[in-house]
Amino acid sequence: MSELPAPVPEANTHCPYCALQCGTQLRGDSEVGVKVQPTNFPVNRGRLCQKGWTATEVLNTADRLTRPLVRGADGRLKAASWDSALDTVAEGLQRIRAQHGTDAAAVFGGGGLTNEKAYMLGKFARLALGTSQIDYNGRFCMSSAAAAGNAAFGLDRGLPFPVTDLSSAETVLLAGANVAETMPPLMQHLDQAQLIVMDPRRTATARRAALHLQPMPGTDLALALGLLHVALVEGLIDRSYVYERTLGFDAAAQRAMAWWPERVEEVTGVPAGTQRKAVRMLAEARSAYVLTGRGVEQHSKGTDTVAGFVNVALALGLPGQFGSGYGCLTGQGNGQGGREHGQKADQLPGYRPITDPAARAHVAHVWGVAPDDLPGPGRTAYELLDALGREQGPRGLLVFGSNPAVSAPHASHVAERLASLDLLVVADFVPSETARMADVVLPVTQWAEEEGTMTNLEGRVLRRRSLLPPPSEVRSDLHVLHDIAVRLGEPANRYPTDPQEVFEELRAASRGGKADYSGISYERLDAGETLHWPCPDARDPHPGTPRLFLDRFAHADGKARFADVDYRGPAEEISPAYPLYATTGRVLAHYQSGAQTRRIAELNEAVPAAFLEIHPDTAARCGLADHNLALVASARGSMTARVRTDVTMRLDTVFVPFHFPDESRANLFTHPALDPHSGMPEFKVCAVRIAPYQE
Repeated sequence: MSELPAPVPEANTHCPYCALQCGTQLRGDSEVGVKVQPTNFPVNRGRLCQKGWTATEVLNTADRLTRPLVRGADGRLKAASWDSALDTVAEGLQRIRAQHGTDAAAVFGGGGLTNEKAYMLGKFARLALGTSQIDYNGRFCMSSAAAAGNAAFGLDRGLPFPVTDLSSAETVLLAGANVAETMPPLMQHLDQAQLIVMDPRRTATARRAALHLQPMPGTDLALALGLLHVALVEGLIDRSYVYERTLGFDAAAQRAMAWWPERVEEVTGVPAGTQRKAVRMLAEARSAYVLTGRGVEQHSKGTDTVAGFVNVALALGLPGQFGSGYGCLTGQGNGQGGREHGQKADQLPGYRPITDPAARAHVAHVWGVAPDDLPGPGRTAYELLDALGREQGPRGLLVFGSNPAVSAPHASHVAERLASLDLLVVADFVPSETARMADVVLPVTQWAEEEGTMTNLEGRVLRRRSLLPPPSEVRSDLHVLHDIAVRLGEPANRYPTDPQEVFEELRAASRGGKADYSGISYERLDAGETLHWPCPDARDPHPGTPRLFLDRFAHADGKARFADVDYRGPAEEISPAYPLYATTGRVLAHYQSGAQTRRIAELNEAVPAAFLEIHPDTAARCGLADHNLALVASARGSMTARVRTDVTMRLDTVFVPFHFPDESRANLFTHPALDPHSGMPEFKVCAVRIAPYQE
């Protein structure tokens, strides 16, 4: 009797890309290949975007890192054993710390790391290295909204309500968010709503809008002030809500009174009548939401700009009301969880401030050390990268889950700083542009080869499940951190390698914090429970908190705060030498620095190279036409891209996607001016000139 064929392995997990974390089922193995199908998970309801459908192709990409690499005396990266590679890392770190002090070693993390990895990375940096110098690429994504949310509500969770609540919305303002390309499955939840889209470009999302506000880049805060002004003078303020649930209204209102719609039109280019219509649409809706994205956040005044839109939402009585609200559309896959558990420069697990004595005492107790053993706050992401190799800066850097050679602003300068290091170590699964610069490259697991948890944009904690074993010489990031820590003299049991064991420790470390996971367990998640944080440990299992602020905000007095913010221009204005504004962003086919998506044939065919989106009249004035190769130059550097004319573009603005490497890096021209509250660089606006590219 013949044997029955072995069942095909299956795993229910989540997409490796954006913060929606769409539900997927994987089937297959390394022999027959892996197929993906969407599940009926609430955020995606059986749908995936182009990236999600093709995500499994990167699992067997031809240049997958499968062995450690160490740079030899000849300057070339060569295969090495794990012991040799890890010894090189540990010896280099010990030498750097002995010569220059503990803060001479630094760590740079990523918003795509699981909660367990992000937690352990922060612990490793502060205990094994004893350094304050740790931050992550999420500083470049959601930090301005996080700062504004904490100030306004006392707590930062991207969406303080489930995504599915948006399906009943009557009107939604999308400020600086192109979700039709960056989060396509989210659009089904907005099908019934009148969309007001604020974006300098007529994006795919703007084309589906009932109303498009097209401001000049860098002027979003002026527009927010104008919207609040309209609400004030037209009597659209929810006075009882403002009185009962908020503080600081009078100061914010006084600021806004100086920004009448006609003045705002002069600054932004958005017609006064369009401003008035937008506010009336929000105020008259039975159910309304204000949602912000990277477009308003990635500025040197991003925190103030987000606060300006929060002010509008508060004035209309939206946050903390069932069926209405304010939210930030978190970008990276674990952009929410990644900013909660300790890989930020100023933070300990549970979203605890590292300067708070009680927070330090709690986490130190969980870690088995004295509070004074924990370092204080360090540099934010760009400040950290800018300090590399300098006299008072880090001399060694460990990079996990990030590609700053492409993703950081003023990229040529960042590449110079990376090259100046005594030791650069990169843990990755593909040879990213940053990995190619490294002294040691450590091959680590991919999403379908590992267990763990992620936290999506609505604060729901999810299980990532493995389908495949990793290649034989590939290790998890948790194993890498453990092995380096032990070589540095740390106790082995301080750095567990089992994700569930790490999560149990994370639960304890987060207990009582703003982002309290102590009531969440693998057992509850695997049983199918829907758990949003905060979810404290309790005698009767806590159901989680899908909707925040319905009764009170997270400040001690229960009230939300208006922000007293005023407009200021971008860090760099246009001039005769640089007469155009440039803005950057994502396209449907690619994700972040493109290290994964550029390796997938279908996605690469869809958008194979960088392009310059420009109005045809502007292109003609610059001596350019469709498909010409153009040079885009700022005071910091230049890149090349093919011209793509679009009659809907503003005459004073050009757009370039940031997913591409080498001479096509948009971040060669972006501005590193930082938001004083969040450390966010000014990715979204700078002054450039355009010319035909000359060989």
